Amino acid sequence: MDRVGQQRAGTNSSWGKTVSKRNHVVATWTGGHAFRGGRPDGKHIDIDGDAVKGPGPVDTLLLALASCTSYDIVEILEKRRTPAESLDIDVVGDRAPETPAKLTRIHLKYTLRGKDIDREHAERAIELSVNKYCSVKESLNRDIAIEWSLDLNS
Repeated sequence: MDRVGQQRAGTNSSWGKTVSKRNHVVATWTGGHAFRGGRPDGKHIDIDGDAVKGPGPVDTLLLALASCTSYDIVEILEKRRTPAESLDIDVVGDRAPETPAKLTRIHLKYTLRGKDIDREHAERAIELSVNKYCSVKESLNRDIAIEWSLDLNS
């Protein structure tokens, strides 16, 4: 039995059960601290612990959080008939000094541009995404403080 199989043995896992959604990705070591990964028959990205061939694993996690929340924000604003013209997200993740240097705090600064976007509606869209809809955020450890700010210029 492989190591993962041994770790799963005796646990109450969902493996083998019917699930409504499942993501499947593969990662291939490309040398050094670099990997190329993605869906088995889809697009791939380079992830590099040395940040030479691509962003590092933690940077990739922060990008996943930014893109997940932004997806929701753009959708919510479109439904309000005040679509975004541009959205940039500056993400800063503070990490613990000791190994494994886990994330302790994340700040997302959303710079949003769009005609007739009301600040209250934009803030509500961000709040809904960060606290309700974003699956990446909901998958993070609850001990990580997630903060956000908005720079809005309609």
